[in-house]
Amino acid sequence: MVQSGKIRGLGLRDRGSNPRSPILNKMPTKLKKTKSAGRFGPRYGKKVRAKLVKVESEQRKKQKCPFCNKVGLKRLSNGIWQCSKCDKKFAGDTYKITE
Repeated sequence: MVQSGKIRGLGLRDRGSNPRSPILNKMPTKLKKTKSAGRFGPRYGKKVRAKLVKVESEQRKKQKCPFCNKVGLKRLSNGIWQCSKCDKKFAGDTYKITE
């Protein structure tokens, strides 16, 4: 649009032309809840990242010990589990102890 000899959108003082103007961007932005998969940013797709979040949240939970039947089992590393109640250390499944 031409207004009084100037092209709209090219002026520095034109408030309605620049979408990144600090005057217009006063509203807070809504952030996505990405949980542990946030480290990947937009890569790999939503479904893959959602599956990863599910697996990682399950492996970090304390689980039920097969020896003492109390919740205190913690994953030390890939397939190595230790119970904080009975202090047993054993090999098991990689991500979650199945019953």
